[in-house]
Amino acid sequence: MKIDTEIRHVTKPGANLFLELGFTPDEAKRLHGASRKQINDARLLKQQLMEELSVWIVKHHLKQAEAAEILMVSRPRVSDVINKKTAKFTIDTLVEMLSRVGKPVKLAIG
Repeated sequence: MKIDTEIRHVTKPGANLFLELGFTPDEAKRLHGASRKQINDARLLKQQLMEELSVWIVKHHLKQAEAAEILMVSRPRVSDVINKKTAKFTIDTLVEMLSRVGKPVKLAIG
């Protein structure tokens, strides 16, 4: 059996995927805006969690390798946290890391 790997369509970066999926222009615009907001909200939350981890590392005068051992991740992962590379982490991973250092995360719904 041969697997079909032919590329038939590529959506350009920044394009409204919902429009390309056949939604009406108004609905596509609404969905696109909602998805952008959700992505931005998640990014901001990740940045806040990463900032807490970074402050903890500095406060304890840890080298990245030392922090990695405590956080149970690799040294490059600590570097990604410090450099706020939000795309490389899920929220739950960052919450777990904070829990490992005694900084449990509390959720507040506004």
